[in-house]
Amino acid sequence: MTGRGKPVVFLHAAVFDRTMWRAQADGISATHMAIAYDRRGFGETIAGKEDHSQVADLLAVIKTVAGGAPATLVACSQGGRIALDFALRHPSHVGELVLIAPSVSGAPEPAYPPAIARLMAQLADAEAAADWEQVSAIKAHMWLDGPLQPEGRVSGELRRLFTAKNALALQAPPIGTNLDVAPAFPRLSEISAPSLVIWGDFDFPHIQERCHRMAATMPKGAGCELTGSAHLPSLERPEEVTALMTEFLARL
Repeated sequence: MTGRGKPVVFLHAAVFDRTMWRAQADGISATHMAIAYDRRGFGETIAGKEDHSQVADLLAVIKTVAGGAPATLVACSQGGRIALDFALRHPSHVGELVLIAPSVSGAPEPAYPPAIARLMAQLADAEAAADWEQVSAIKAHMWLDGPLQPEGRVSGELRRLFTAKNALALQAPPIGTNLDVAPAFPRLSEISAPSLVIWGDFDFPHIQERCHRMAATMPKGAGCELTGSAHLPSLERPEEVTALMTEFLARL
């Protein structure tokens, strides 16, 4: 947690931890209270095998750290799913949403083009063989480079960091079942919070299509496509994402 002011809670992707938001948290700390936490089984948060609700965990964070005040939720990928589920269940605790390539509970199953279908099959084989080094390499290709981009498009320190963080997530002990199962996708039109949906044009085609649809469906939704970025633009293009987020909040 850093800064003072209206609370902004960051929800990380499943291939990283709370540190994926370091640039954005620093960027808003002059005017907002930035709260980034590791979800169960990620980073420094230890989880048992009991069943749980990620939505209830988020509510506990907001009540404990932000005093229950309405918060801006900034979320990527799997974190986006939690933010949307939360917005539907606890709308009075949500001020705004910034959703980056979000997952959505209840969304249609994707139809992959052949090149991505082959990549998904390779991932399934590596997971079945418990070849975690290969799993991590394939995930870096999919989520960092973009599934239709050349492997290794993103290199250097960012790739090393992704590999290290994803390895920790892959090696974490299993946790219990997430009890949040009600689908959000058919109810996107009920989300009244001002919402900014951001995606990269190197991301999975079905995620790009879903983001377009979300921005058009949510009553106060707006969309922004980042050229030359894949699934994790807060890491790949930190200054640009921070600027989009701060401009969005300033307009409100």
